[in-house]
Amino acid sequence: MKCFTSLCLALCLSSPVLASAAEADSCKRVRFADVGWTDITMTTAVTRLLLGSLGYVTNVKRMSVPQTYKALADNKLDVFLGNWMPSMENDIRPYLDKGSVETLRANLHGAKYTLAVPEYAYEGGLKSFNDIAKFADQLDSKIYGIEPGNDGNQLISKMIKENAYGLGTFKLVESNEAKMLASVERAAHLNQWLVFLGWEPHPMNTHNKMRYLEGGDAFFGPDYGGATVYTNVRKGYSQECGNVGQLLSNLAFELPMENQLMDAVLNQSLNPRQAAKAWLQANPQVLDAWLRGVSSRDGQPALAVVKTKLELAQ
Repeated sequence: MKCFTSLCLALCLSSPVLASAAEADSCKRVRFADVGWTDITMTTAVTRLLLGSLGYVTNVKRMSVPQTYKALADNKLDVFLGNWMPSMENDIRPYLDKGSVETLRANLHGAKYTLAVPEYAYEGGLKSFNDIAKFADQLDSKIYGIEPGNDGNQLISKMIKENAYGLGTFKLVESNEAKMLASVERAAHLNQWLVFLGWEPHPMNTHNKMRYLEGGDAFFGPDYGGATVYTNVRKGYSQECGNVGQLLSNLAFELPMENQLMDAVLNQSLNPRQAAKAWLQANPQVLDAWLRGVSSRDGQPALAVVKTKLELAQ
């Protein structure tokens, strides 16, 4: 259709087929943060795969949670899919108050994030936060966290500093997700006790006999650190890059999906892109909602483009 009148021009510009044309050239490159957790690595991989199929160029930077929010505020990143709340409240609050970081939507409900122990330690009496100090000798007065700067580590450090639950003499062991889980597996092999950061979604919940500790509500929140995960963007991003913003506003994940994706990477030796593509090939129905109102960079309906590019069932 040719646009000869101002009314026709307005109709053309509002057409979904031309939605991507309204984006600035800078929107072609989408910059993600990955804080090193396998669940966020996988949701980021799925999103990057979709964007790549639509003609976008994406990159991802590995950094800590505090670094992520500073980079978003400084316009050095565009998207972060891993805002676990309420545990990240202290990290994100200053940026939300300033308006330099925006929360776009919740992308996962029903998550959890708190301290856990091997099942044999739980059965031995270590069932709550208040029990940890009682077993200081068996635990070598250590609590195993993940990467430095992580919000969970900060909560553990706060407990130790405040001597909450009598933990003032304990030490936080910082490493990363893989090393922490290796410590859990090694301890299980030797029947040794340890307390560690646990969360769901994650294959650790099915590959390890583990139990979450009660009584940590004051630090990790109720319902065993019950959490909701949100999508964050830099200020004004979803308006500036409306097509990408529409996709991000559509994206919602589920616990079984994330567990399957993480298991494929951690236990089946697939890389994140391979796992993401295989999962989408097995579950193409999710794209109907995810790609509603989204187009490719050249203005084509996203659903048909993605199904063709990823060799999905039409």
